[in-house]
Amino acid sequence: MSQLETLELIESYYRAFNAGNAEGMLALLSDGVAHDINQGSRELGKPKFREFLARMSASYQETLTDLSYSVSLDGSRAAVEYLVLGKYLQADLGLPEAHGQSYRLPGGAFFAIEGGKITRITNYYNLEDWLSQVRGEAP
Repeated sequence: MSQLETLELIESYYRAFNAGNAEGMLALLSDGVAHDINQGSRELGKPKFREFLARMSASYQETLTDLSYSVSLDGSRAAVEYLVLGKYLQADLGLPEAHGQSYRLPGGAFFAIEGGKITRITNYYNLEDWLSQVRGEAP
């Protein structure tokens, strides 16, 4: 893929994310997509990613703003920085209780692209910052 095609692919992914369109996101992934969860494990395949998205939509309401894209010259890699504007709706496994807490958190993601599809997504945000916000602790 060209640099421009990769940029359009990743922009489409985030448009689908912000629209809450899980199927639109999944359509952009390879069947064997590798998903590196922030400070967690690697999950493989679209079915696992679908489960992840369902869990996320149950516990979090998020919109990504201030997106800044970087794409390799050959179109095989991309990175995105963004600001997450979120609300914690329902307690997620191993995390604090949810009471509709709002949070604002910088984050980023790295992508590998092959054959016109996303083959790897690696997400990052500062978990300690998020925990402080949802616990109501002062910075």
